[in-house]
Amino acid sequence: MIKKKSGIRFHFLSSGNLKDRIALKAFIRSIIKRENQTLRELNIVFCDDVYLLHLNRQFLKHDFYTDILSFPFSSRGEPIEAEIYISLERVRENAQNLGDSFRSELHRIIFHGILHLCGYHDKTATDIKKMRSIEDSYLKDYFSQRPKTRV
Repeated sequence: MIKKKSGIRFHFLSSGNLKDRIALKAFIRSIIKRENQTLRELNIVFCDDVYLLHLNRQFLKHDFYTDILSFPFSSRGEPIEAEIYISLERVRENAQNLGDSFRSELHRIIFHGILHLCGYHDKTATDIKKMRSIEDSYLKDYFSQRPKTRV
């Protein structure tokens, strides 16, 4: 029997580029494993503000821009099956506002979405602090393994 790898796919509805996709997919799988979860299927969709605002209004009834929306399709305890939508415009603006690189902020947002799918929340100050600490740890691990390249 041939064991099929869990699917992670990147989709670009807005112009964008993502280097080291194979390494990133492997790292995402490692995050999910370290968080004691399993993966069935994950689609990460890169889009613009207008598209993400439309999703935010339609599905969450929120009328504001956001950088990421995560849509889990599986129940807790089942292998993760989900979609993550990321506004490249928001990521770029966040990076500028934070004085960080676009590459670093993009990976932070990706890892942030993965952590949501693994059961983490960011509604309280304590939750935000914990999630940010875990994001920082994963960013450090990821970038210590990767040569410095552009997104």
